[in-house]
Amino acid sequence: MQNFVRFCLRCVFRLFKVRFRLQFKEKKIPGRGVYVSNHVSYLDPVLLFAFLPGNPVFALNGHLYRNKLIRFFMKTADIVPFNPIEPGDIKNLIAKVSEGRLCVIFAEGRITENGSLMKIYEAPGLVADKSKSPLIPIWINGPQYGFFSKTKGKLPHRPLPKVLITVGKPRSFKLKDELRRQRDHISNEVYQILREMCFEVNYNPNISLFAQLMKTSKVHSKKNIIMRPNFVEDIQRIPNSYKDLIIKSFVLGKYFKRQTRLGEHVALLLPNSIATICTFFGLSAYDRVPVMLNFSVGAKNIASMCNTAQVKMIITSLTFIKTAKLEAAVEVLKASGYNIVYLESLRKKIGLWSKINAFLRYKIKRVPHRDGGNKKAVILFTSGSEGAPKAVVLSHANIISNIKQMAAIETINTTDTVFNALPMFHSLGLTVGTLFPILEGAKLFLYPSPLHYRVVAEIVYEIGATIMFGTDTFFRGYAKIAHPFDFHNVRFMFGGAEAIKPDTRNIWMERLGIRVMEGYGSTECSPVITANNSIFNRFGSIGKLLPAIQYKIEPVDGIAKGGELVVKGPNVMLGYIMPNNPGVLVPLEDGWYHTGDVVEIDEIGFLYIKDRIKRFAKIGGEMVSLNAVDEMVRRAYEWMGSNFEYGVVSVPHESKGEQIVLVTNNTNVQQDVLQNYIRNNGMSELFLPRIILYREHLPVFATGKADNVTLKKEVLEELSQQKQAA
Repeated sequence: MQNFVRFCLRCVFRLFKVRFRLQFKEKKIPGRGVYVSNHVSYLDPVLLFAFLPGNPVFALNGHLYRNKLIRFFMKTADIVPFNPIEPGDIKNLIAKVSEGRLCVIFAEGRITENGSLMKIYEAPGLVADKSKSPLIPIWINGPQYGFFSKTKGKLPHRPLPKVLITVGKPRSFKLKDELRRQRDHISNEVYQILREMCFEVNYNPNISLFAQLMKTSKVHSKKNIIMRPNFVEDIQRIPNSYKDLIIKSFVLGKYFKRQTRLGEHVALLLPNSIATICTFFGLSAYDRVPVMLNFSVGAKNIASMCNTAQVKMIITSLTFIKTAKLEAAVEVLKASGYNIVYLESLRKKIGLWSKINAFLRYKIKRVPHRDGGNKKAVILFTSGSEGAPKAVVLSHANIISNIKQMAAIETINTTDTVFNALPMFHSLGLTVGTLFPILEGAKLFLYPSPLHYRVVAEIVYEIGATIMFGTDTFFRGYAKIAHPFDFHNVRFMFGGAEAIKPDTRNIWMERLGIRVMEGYGSTECSPVITANNSIFNRFGSIGKLLPAIQYKIEPVDGIAKGGELVVKGPNVMLGYIMPNNPGVLVPLEDGWYHTGDVVEIDEIGFLYIKDRIKRFAKIGGEMVSLNAVDEMVRRAYEWMGSNFEYGVVSVPHESKGEQIVLVTNNTNVQQDVLQNYIRNNGMSELFLPRIILYREHLPVFATGKADNVTLKKEVLEELSQQKQAA
């Protein structure tokens, strides 16, 4: 009888777009185990009863067990009432599984209200551990968009959403002895398994960025038959819907398609704005590669970036050039032979037919290049060891994987408004601050500069922003100026690019009542590698590794505890383009990226940065090459000969994150001389050492190589002594 009922249910569900997928052969299902599933609607137990092989025991929480309709459809199933915090219920399940049964547990204990994972109970982990059985993760995707869910108002609902039930491979679950009594750690282990499953199901490695935009628009572009909610706004205060974004992207993309060749690198010299987003997606739609230029580094470095990426065309805005006072930089670029295209000039060149054509393409959901995968998606820049910017090439899969990794640990939806003032030429500003909300269906407000502290606070208050991304420097500036009510709607803030200081956390918590969470990454990793979130968060830690990221800790000379973090995953870049070899992609060896940061990892997976061996300083969120500073100093004083020693290290700074310290035995080195050299050579002021220390000898290894680790320790000790003496 049970088999007949399940067969009928399967037939009905398949008619209504329900699909079931096992990630392993049905014959390999273990004799006993714990199915652990997310919980998105009232239909979940009926769906699993219909499709799961075998005859599992269903542990139903009170709200499900009391539902007469669910009990009716599952009349032939083996159902037991279950309270995840009741020891007797847990012992009953352990006994059933130990006897050789499979059981189904909804780890959250209740239906999600945000569309993704909420609080996870430790019961599934305890049952698996005590019965010495594997955990079998299940991810149900789709019913959260239906009328049987609790996400009304947060996610768009429709009558017949597509449903996919994915059953992952069985995973052994054995708790470490030291963690057995720590219930939070048990639930975190289960949470880790489910969020990995969430990423695996939602990540498509072959889709392009523009195809992902079209896919998101199908879900979120309509609130009902008539209304089209607006999702993106900038300082022009003209909100745009997904329809507006896509049509404008088609118009611009089609125009630039005629001006460029397939796969060509096209530079963007633009601020945070809707025009930048549309240009970015327009180029991407027709398989052109946007090159995001950092307009804050001076004409010399901008020209170097263009040469490294081998661009011919630079797209910019005349209004922006005048506002940012970049006329001199543009003249340098023109003199170098680059084709400068102003967006304002395109209004006369783009006719009515182009707009009609774009509208028709939107209506038929036309995607010129649907496949992305390992194709180049964008080129960003990071400081090279020699000081000249080197290009980081990210693929479509890199960026989309990082977005889905973030979505697996922190849910955003249509009720959220993300405020982003981080520039798009930074990976954090592009991927997390801009593309993450757009491709996940949240509202986005773009502001061109994070430095306008008072204006930022006013806009956040006006638009009712709920999510912010930034750096410690900017968060500190906002908190000092803002009224306590300016950020009253903010539900979480993520800090990256530099360490979040305890003082910053404290001022936000004490004065504004908001918890600042810290993440960590690099441009080469699209950028996020680790992050805290609302479920697991430890102050002082950079969080846990995102799903699908492999890691290893390699020993470092001079550092006894910890080692260099080396990572590999779908978000790790295709490779570099070096300034001395323009246009040539240099891939990573075996796909492993050396972060250059010394970390320690605790017993439950939290990472802590202990030191940096990579020769960079993060000043106000900007990466500055310490090797470039060293070379600058040597060139400034090369007229005195090469017998002098120079050492450059970075040390913590209260407001800027870090500051540069120069150590030398050349007593003629003066700060004003270095400052004049920097100005005369068109270099960034960030290269100027703020502190100069003089000593006879600098520490070196036995091989004669500079021992920068020891030098940094000595500098910190000396500065501490000076502070105490003062």
